[in-house]
Amino acid sequence: MIEDLIKYIVTNIRNRFTRSFLTILSILIGIMAIFVLISFGEGLRYYMNEMSEEMGVDKLIVQPKGFGIPGTGDIYFTKDDLDFIKKQKGVSEATGMILKQSEVKIDKRKLGKWVFIMGMPTEPSERRLVEEAFAGYGIFKGRTLKKGDGNKVALGYNYLIADKIFSKPLKLGDNIFINDKSFDIVGFYEEIGNPGDDANVYLTEDAMKEVFDVGDDYSYIYIRAEKGVEPTELADRLEEKLRKKKGQKEGEEDFYIMSFEQLMETFGTILLVLNSILVIIAGISVVVAAVNIMNTMYTAVLERTKEIGIMKSIGAKNSTILFMFFFESGFLGLIGGSIGMLLGYGLAKLGAMAIAAAGYSFLKPYFPWWLTVGCLVFSFMVGAASGFFPARAASRLKPVDALRYE
Repeated sequence: MIEDLIKYIVTNIRNRFTRSFLTILSILIGIMAIFVLISFGEGLRYYMNEMSEEMGVDKLIVQPKGFGIPGTGDIYFTKDDLDFIKKQKGVSEATGMILKQSEVKIDKRKLGKWVFIMGMPTEPSERRLVEEAFAGYGIFKGRTLKKGDGNKVALGYNYLIADKIFSKPLKLGDNIFINDKSFDIVGFYEEIGNPGDDANVYLTEDAMKEVFDVGDDYSYIYIRAEKGVEPTELADRLEEKLRKKKGQKEGEEDFYIMSFEQLMETFGTILLVLNSILVIIAGISVVVAAVNIMNTMYTAVLERTKEIGIMKSIGAKNSTILFMFFFESGFLGLIGGSIGMLLGYGLAKLGAMAIAAAGYSFLKPYFPWWLTVGCLVFSFMVGAASGFFPARAASRLKPVDALRYE
């Protein structure tokens, strides 16, 4: 009986192909949008989890407050601030980073590119702390900077690629100019995945002070907590002590200290809100699809009223009629969801290629098994739920009235 009903449902869908296609198309668009948005949201979540593992949960960052970019405003941390932090209980090690914006040239006579210049510590442990803070990205080609490299420079990954920074890719041993001073390239860092970070230029702290004529003015301070110390509690304690040292009132300090775990939680919350808004927008099309399916099924009930009457007159139960229309509407939703999911997969892959070409290779879609199963179940349930009331109306038709229907 069930097999016959399924054949009957498929035949009816095929016989009303145009209407069925338009109904399928309406839910297809919604499921495709939801699949793409969630896959990119999960990709970002996966990337953040990887970053957390690479960075570790034992690190904190001291950063200026405000909406400006650190290193371009008037708020800096002094060597005295850094030494004060190093002496605090629970701090394993700490190091500062000098950050400036400057024009980088490959020819003194031509215009260059404005990028961020970072002063890297040359002590191995301090350099490792900074590299771990950048999710563990190390040298891809060449070597790191070491003490005494006054005229040496390490570059971000994008300098290896034509037309990313300069028209031609740079290589080890080439020269670049910063504030008209020549530097030899000794290394290139691994790809971080966004154009800003992959365009960074790295000098030693001593070279930074000489080139930009600055003292120990740090834009950031990175901290590693001792083993067994809770980073979040350490962040609160250090913030209170540094605020008192600087003579600032609570709530009026010009800096903040956060653990990397707190940073990840903040990004995760922002991501969740953004993803939810996008899914709600995509869900509007699903609601439209549900209304379309309901309208289609009501029309199907009217067109097949006599058929319903014949079925009932030869013994079909109300539950049989209800199941038939209920399953048919669910099947329409399932077909639309399946096609929408396949198109969404292809669209997500194409989007990832376009985003990577723009320099944001970290932003990739991720397709967990539950996303596939969830989209299929959701599309079937949307279709089935939309067809419930038409199905119920069909099941309640009296055989005599149905046979008389014109």
